[in-house]
Amino acid sequence: MICQNQGSFMCFYNRVAKCQSKSKTSLTIRNCCFPCIKHLKNMWLHFIRDPGAVIFHAYATMIERDIRRIERARKELFTLNLGGTAIGTTINASDYYLHHIVPTLAAVTGYPLMQADDLFDATENLDGFVTISNTLKTCAVNLSKMCNDLRLLSSGPRTGFGEINLPPMQNGSSIMPGKINPVIPEVVTQVAFHVIGNDTTITMAAEAGQMELNAFEPVVFYSLFSSITSMTGAVNTLVKNCILGITANEKRCEDLVSKSVGITTALCPYIGYQKAASIAKKSLKTGESVTSLVLKDELLTQKQLDDILDPYALTGPELPAEDDLAG
Repeated sequence: MICQNQGSFMCFYNRVAKCQSKSKTSLTIRNCCFPCIKHLKNMWLHFIRDPGAVIFHAYATMIERDIRRIERARKELFTLNLGGTAIGTTINASDYYLHHIVPTLAAVTGYPLMQADDLFDATENLDGFVTISNTLKTCAVNLSKMCNDLRLLSSGPRTGFGEINLPPMQNGSSIMPGKINPVIPEVVTQVAFHVIGNDTTITMAAEAGQMELNAFEPVVFYSLFSSITSMTGAVNTLVKNCILGITANEKRCEDLVSKSVGITTALCPYIGYQKAASIAKKSLKTGESVTSLVLKDELLTQKQLDDILDPYALTGPELPAEDDLAG
């Protein structure tokens, strides 16, 4: 036995539990959280590769950033305080144990575990758990924002945006026949609320420690694993029961583009700001489309308008080449 009395044994037990929680947290994130988040990113990339599908490349970029952020934070959990025994003093620990316990654990787990340079610091402070929790919260916030977009884009069918269709998963209302609710995005948003709350709990528990020990580690570990488990389930159901079934309402999108007054912005480089503003005001007042007004005033040809107002060109970073507009 390394520890010779009950008090030092409990201190040793708590430190081992903390190291086990670090290893388990890192393992759970790698085996549960990472695969489903990466799968989510790949689903958005699938939409990008398919020219007939909805283009959500910004979501893939956002999720990729979350993956990198979580991976960086996860590395903080590789630093352990094993061997510190009582508050980091290493009292009653043999030199052999002190210098071999972490390398042995690294060999067993396959993780690049390191013993903390300052065992006092590693024993009393929980900021590593705060960091990983914060990255999970950030990912949850991004997922919720993305789901808010999906709910708005699919709103309708008469008075909403109606640009995309989400797969119907249940009868949305017991009193309104035909009403379909975006229940899967709503699930993810509720999980985000839960993760945000857990992050607040973890933050306050880490802050509440006193001197060399923190009595609130149990709620830190409980909340962290709760966040990981909840997010894993939320992302899996989002991919399986929502994203894989998203389709574009192409006719609705075409109507919105053709009737849009905002497309006059794309005309500014070719007819000037003042003329474009005049066209926009007239279109709003009369209800006549921007393209018909431009053609009526003989400002541009139909071929030029088709090139300038091409939806793919409008959503890209480059203007149409001058040669393409010659007419």
